[in-house]
Amino acid sequence: MVSVAVIIAMGVNAEGRREILGLGLGDSEAQVFWVEFLRSLRRRGLARVQLVISDAHEGLTAAIEQVLCASWQRCRVHFMRNLLACVPKTSQSLVGTLVRQVFVQPDAKSARTAWRQVADQLRPRFPKAAELMDGAETEVVAHLNFPAAHRVKIHSTNPLERLNKEVKRRANVVGIFPNEASIRRLIGAVLMEQNEEWQLQHRYLPQHTMTESSAGTADLASLPA
Repeated sequence: MVSVAVIIAMGVNAEGRREILGLGLGDSEAQVFWVEFLRSLRRRGLARVQLVISDAHEGLTAAIEQVLCASWQRCRVHFMRNLLACVPKTSQSLVGTLVRQVFVQPDAKSARTAWRQVADQLRPRFPKAAELMDGAETEVVAHLNFPAAHRVKIHSTNPLERLNKEVKRRANVVGIFPNEASIRRLIGAVLMEQNEEWQLQHRYLPQHTMTESSAGTADLASLPA
């Protein structure tokens, strides 16, 4: 039995509607896999990507810079988990409250100023947490460069994580797949159903605000099968 990573990409188009962008199977740890996956999306017509939201996967982030030349938003939820793991449990509530003050700032410039202030506050007691903040400032507040109406939905991979859970639930019913073609058939069918459902729902982002950012946003993450 061989484990295979299933990679799903979703995005928001210029009309403010969500779409499934692609499905890939392979070694999600390798940068070369991510590069080819993103190139395959471009060959199929993906263009003018302004923001990619993902976790801090080294191979993926390098591929985003190489292939898409887009801004990168590090998933805020994953970052907060990593940050709080750097401090004792008794202090996690305090640190979480301090950092979350950054995210209520009105714009990216104010957020970056607040970010550095919080990092300096943490430095004497929690140097590891402060160091993590020092290296993640730009990527965690990238969503604040976009319209206010978008920010609550583009700061994390949560929307994709919900889709991943449904895909995994359907895949677990089968258990073991005989080959990659069978994986693509099942998961592809699930994604087609979801894509059709999205087209019948209200727009994910208000259409009139999409011209403010000139294009949709792509949201990428991996799902181990």
